Amino acid sequence: MNAIPQAATLSPERAVSTPAGKWSVADVEALYQLPLMDLLFRAQQVHRENFNANEIQRSTLLSVKTGGCSEDCGYCSQAARYSTTTEREALMPLDEVIAAAQAAKDKGASRFCMGAAWRGPKDKDLAKVTEMIRTVKSMGLQTCVTLGMLKDGQADELKDAGLDYYNHNLDTDASFYGQVITTHKHADRIDTLGQVREAGIKVCSGGIIGMGESRRNRAALIVQLANLNPPPESVPINNLVPIPGTPMANVAPVDSFEFVRTLAAARITMPTSFVRLSAGRQEMSDELQALCFLAGANSIFYGDKLLTTGNPEADRDEALFEKLGLRPI
Repeated sequence: MNAIPQAATLSPERAVSTPAGKWSVADVEALYQLPLMDLLFRAQQVHRENFNANEIQRSTLLSVKTGGCSEDCGYCSQAARYSTTTEREALMPLDEVIAAAQAAKDKGASRFCMGAAWRGPKDKDLAKVTEMIRTVKSMGLQTCVTLGMLKDGQADELKDAGLDYYNHNLDTDASFYGQVITTHKHADRIDTLGQVREAGIKVCSGGIIGMGESRRNRAALIVQLANLNPPPESVPINNLVPIPGTPMANVAPVDSFEFVRTLAAARITMPTSFVRLSAGRQEMSDELQALCFLAGANSIFYGDKLLTTGNPEADRDEALFEKLGLRPI
């Protein structure tokens, strides 16, 4: 692994003009070091060059198979080895998925994401998931699934079913990864993303902020995402929700302005990607969320839950969007 360069001074012009795929950790660290108002200004410049600044994409996430996962992700309530309040549940019946998708559509969601707590799907389970994808797709919704690591050929099956997006977060940068997860490697996640790309499915991949990582780790995560070829079309940035019973239950929360800086860095380095304000939004004030949108976030998860953690209710979101003049895509 190459040595990480030391932070360098980055002019505001450089912050906007760096070509895709050419970002270094030093570049992104320098973004973090800009005065906050300069950073937000540059992020808004990039955002407005590529998106309508007053539009928000809304996705709804449903856990179609909860708990009992064999992995040891230190933040996750669904890992079988941790004692949490999340109970193990079988794969959800198709009719319940359809009902949830219709409810999401009725509330204004344009994308319906289905998550299953697996290391990776078995072929018999994948057949049931592809049926869900076909049905949800026929309802006029974009489809997304997160099923863990894929085996050869499985991405092609998902593509054939009409899948639009596959979510597989990098979570954190390669150097910090072993402090979060030990049951698989960072490279395994990159491999799955490669299979998804080869199958012609759009990539949804981001990370979790506030797991005890350093600013350099955060900068390196942004670089790893931005330098994918091409970068993910959708980039969820999660603020850790500490879950009692997991190894990260007592991790100190990350500073709010540091979180906003991370969103701005993601926007500047991935100008054409949807940057999604994801987990942890329930704990955020309206004012902090507004700052996140100013930093370039233009996508949210919309609904009552994110897999197993809470999410702002739709009525609260509607009230906030009305105050801010934001409208759905």
